[in-house]
Amino acid sequence: MKTVKHLLESKAPGVVTITPEASVFDALALMADKDVGAVVVVSDARVIGVLSERDYARKVILHNKSSREIPVSEIMTERVMYVTPTQTLDDCMALVTAHRIRHLPVLDGDELVGVLSIGDLVKATISERDFTIGQLNNYIMS
Repeated sequence: MKTVKHLLESKAPGVVTITPEASVFDALALMADKDVGAVVVVSDARVIGVLSERDYARKVILHNKSSREIPVSEIMTERVMYVTPTQTLDDCMALVTAHRIRHLPVLDGDELVGVLSIGDLVKATISERDFTIGQLNNYIMS
């Protein structure tokens, strides 16, 4: 069974982060520039939240607020679900399903080492299942 560490090794290195004082507009510009759906909010090298496109849509647009005036800290999700490098992809899928989230920061101790999206998890799960099916077919055919 693949672990979070294995999945991170196949992804490009780096995590897109922002400070809680930054404007929501700056966070959106960063997400657009990096082509990601969420950024991890970091203060003093600690993860304190996640800001996603969903947070923006539900907490800014629907309340007719201005993204240039609101700090990230006002709309970020503070209760961060995270995983560790040793956890399995099934652990991750269980978390995103149970909590209806799309992004999972990966923490090794207190250090942010990556972020997994639901897309990363689905792709890896399908790849793992395809491999297993291929192995079973080879076994049956031989």
